[in-house]
Amino acid sequence: MPSPNSASSRDEVTVRTIDLLKSYGTASTAVHALRGVSLDIRGGERVALLGKSGSGKSTLLNLIAGLDRPSGGSVQVNDRDLARLSRNQLARHRLTTVGIIFQSFNLIPSRTALENVELPMVFAGRTRKERRAAARQMLEEVGLGERLHHHPGELSAGEHQRVAIARALVNRPAILLADEPTGNLDSATASEVIEVLMAHVRRQSNTLILVTHDEELAGRCADRILRLRDGQLVS
Repeated sequence: MPSPNSASSRDEVTVRTIDLLKSYGTASTAVHALRGVSLDIRGGERVALLGKSGSGKSTLLNLIAGLDRPSGGSVQVNDRDLARLSRNQLARHRLTTVGIIFQSFNLIPSRTALENVELPMVFAGRTRKERRAAARQMLEEVGLGERLHHHPGELSAGEHQRVAIARALVNRPAILLADEPTGNLDSATASEVIEVLMAHVRRQSNTLILVTHDEELAGRCADRILRLRDGQLVS
């Protein structure tokens, strides 16, 4: 069953950036991470952002996630200009509209797999019973039904990323943002993790924005590849 947060139609623009700029530092030492990026991504579309390190792809993903604010231009998600949202509204955006999968996993070592996956639902205000049931179901979906009560120190790198995927998906966001999700994994484990992720994306008709420098991974996962170079969209 599609997520209740999913875009209602593939014809609708889910993510739009217009002349998006992002700079860091002072005027005299500014680093221009993004230089006027304009793009549309439609509901249910799977897009790969491809480019070398420093091309601006992770910066673009962070702006779509509401983790950072643009220096100029705009980034709109579901017709909402993220630059106009308050900190609390951006936090809600990250809880319910987008799910973020990081390369570095970012699990809490003192919490079990189940507790790590529950955490976004705590902030979303769901009851303990709802949290437990949803976290258990999501961990079962990513193949960790027998590892619910293991801590990160007792899990392999591939299992770490499966927990991270389950945590990103547990609030059923319409949009998944994956920043080099297999960057810390060997090739065999990476292939297994991507299969888990893509099975969910297909099942839930999610919009997927995948940051990678891997041409093969981009071709395997995406309907469309957008290439970035020196902060600009080149194709």
